Amino acid sequence: MTAGFEVKPGDVVRLRKQHPCGASEWQVVRLGTDIGLRCLKCQRYVLLKRSVFEQRLKAIVSSEKGEAP
Repeated sequence: MTAGFEVKPGDVVRLRKQHPCGASEWQVVRLGTDIGLRCLKCQRYVLLKRSVFEQRLKAIVSSEKGEAP
């Protein structure tokens, strides 16, 4: 299902469910067995298992490589 996406540290992603603070966009901080995410609104840091992250991922909003001119 998710073989076509590549997420790198620094990317901003949108998840299917909103965080309790009301934000739905997260910055990828850590990649590995677990994915580390930081909420862009309240700065809360969470770890999600890779399988859970892949199910909850809705879109990649911006990529580190595409932002810099």
